Amino acid sequence: MAKMITAAEAAALIQNESTVAVSGFVGSGHPEALSEAVEKRFLADGAPRGLTLLYSAGQGDGKGRGLGHFAHRGLVRRVVGGHWNWAPELGRMAVSGEIEAYNLPQGVITQLFRAAASGQPGVITRTGLGTFVDPRLEGGRLNDRSPEPLVELLELDGEEYLRYRPLAPTVALLRASAADGKGNLSDDREAVRLEILSMAQAVKSRGGIVIAQVAELRDRILPRGVTVPGMLVDYVVVAPAELHRQTYATQYSAVFAGYERADLAQSEPLAPDWRRIVARRALMEIADGSIINLGIGAPEAVARAALEAHRAQKLTLTVEAGGIGGVPAGGLDFGAVYNAEAMMEHTSQFDLYDGGCLDVSCLGFAQADASGSVNVSKFNGRVAGCGGFIDISQNAKKLIFCGSFTTGGFSASSEGGRLRIEREGRIRKFVSKIEQVTFSGPFAAARGQKVLFVTERALFRLGAEGLVLEEIAPGADLERDVLGQMEFRPAISPALREMPAGVFA
Repeated sequence: MAKMITAAEAAALIQNESTVAVSGFVGSGHPEALSEAVEKRFLADGAPRGLTLLYSAGQGDGKGRGLGHFAHRGLVRRVVGGHWNWAPELGRMAVSGEIEAYNLPQGVITQLFRAAASGQPGVITRTGLGTFVDPRLEGGRLNDRSPEPLVELLELDGEEYLRYRPLAPTVALLRASAADGKGNLSDDREAVRLEILSMAQAVKSRGGIVIAQVAELRDRILPRGVTVPGMLVDYVVVAPAELHRQTYATQYSAVFAGYERADLAQSEPLAPDWRRIVARRALMEIADGSIINLGIGAPEAVARAALEAHRAQKLTLTVEAGGIGGVPAGGLDFGAVYNAEAMMEHTSQFDLYDGGCLDVSCLGFAQADASGSVNVSKFNGRVAGCGGFIDISQNAKKLIFCGSFTTGGFSASSEGGRLRIEREGRIRKFVSKIEQVTFSGPFAAARGQKVLFVTERALFRLGAEGLVLEEIAPGADLERDVLGQMEFRPAISPALREMPAGVFA
C-alpha cells in the first residue's frame, strides 16, 4: 500500500545522483508541488545533488514553474528532454555548458519510457534521420560537455535506422487526479493522459521509488478508471489546489476533462491580421476527412479558421498530448482540447503518428533554407528544443509549415482583398544557413513527402532541388516584399500565381 506523505517528505526521499523522470505537458500533468519541494530542499540543504532529469514534453510557464524548479547549479548534472522552451533557465544552463544536456524527439522519449518498462534495448526508429539528433550531425547533444552518445546509426535490411539507447529512471515524480487508500491512481480530472504508467513501470522494474501527486483521496477508484495500479506507487502526496492546476492558465475546466462541452461558435473570431491569412490558406490544403496535427503558435489559428469555414466537423484535429477530435487549446492551455472525442495516452498518440496515420500536420518554423530544411529548436543562442516536431514532421503524409515571412516587430493585415504590410520584421526567417536541422528538406524530398510553406505573402512548395515559389499575395511586390526579404533566391514556378483572393476577404 502506498504511504501518504507531505511534499517535503517526498523530496527528502530523493538521493544524490538519482535519475528522476518527471511527468507533464506544458502545465498539464506536471507535479508542481513535488518539483517545488525538491527546489526548496536543495536551496535549504544543498541536496539532492547531481540528478539526471528525464522528461518527454516541455513543462513550465517560462517563468520558473514546472521544470524551472530544477534549474539550479548542482541540483542537476544531466538533462535529457524533448522540449526546453518552457524552462528557459534550464536551457541557459545547457547552452553555457553548466550541465550535460540532450534534446531528443518527444515521441521517442515517451517510447523509451515504455521500452524501459519492458526491458527492451532502447527504441529503433527512422524518426530523427537527417536531423540534429542523427549521430552524423549532433547526436542530440546540446553542448560539448555531453560526450556520451545516446543515439547510434543502424542498418537493417538495407535501410537506415536510429537506435536510441535505453533510459534507466530510478525515481518517478508523477501526477494524477486522485488516489485511493491502496495508491491506485486515476487521471479522470486531468486535461491530458500522459505516459505515467510506463514511467512507473520503468522505475519499479529497477527497484526505484514512485511518488504521485494528487488533488484528492477517494475511498475507491473503479478498476476501469485506474491509470496506474497501486502496486506500482510507493508514496502519495495530496497537493493544495494552487499547486494542482489543470493547466497553468486554467484552474479546472470540466470541458478539458471531457465532462462538458463548450459552444465554440461563440468564441472570438480570428483577428484580421497575418495569422488569419496563413490559417485560411493552409486550410485550403486540407481535405475533408483528414486526420490533422496542429502545432503551437501560428498553426493554432487553423482550428479557428476551420470553425469559421464550417469545416471543423469534417476534420479530425489531434494534439500530441493525446487529444482526438474537438479543437486544441493554445498558449499555456496547449495540450488540452475543447470538446475532445477521445483522450489517448501520450505514447499511443505518437504510435499513431509514427505509423503513418497522420494525413496533415501544420507546424511553425523559425528558420528555413533553400533546401527546405527547417530549424525550430536552437537559434539566437537559445535552446527551444524539438518537442514532438521531429516525430510529427517526418511522419505526416503532408506537411504545411505556417508562419510569418519575417519576424521581430512584423505586422500585416488584409484590406480590400489585398495584403497590407504594416511593419516589416527585423529578422529574416528564410536564411542562407539554418542554425540547426530540426527538419531535413532533402530527406523529405527523397521520400516524396508533400511539403508546403505558407506565409502571409508567399507560398512555397518543396521540390526535388529545394524550395519553389508557387504563389504571391495580391498587393505584395515580388522583388521588394518576397525575394528582397530572403537570404537566398528560390526557384520560381513558371506558373507563379496570386494567392486566392478569398484568403484576404
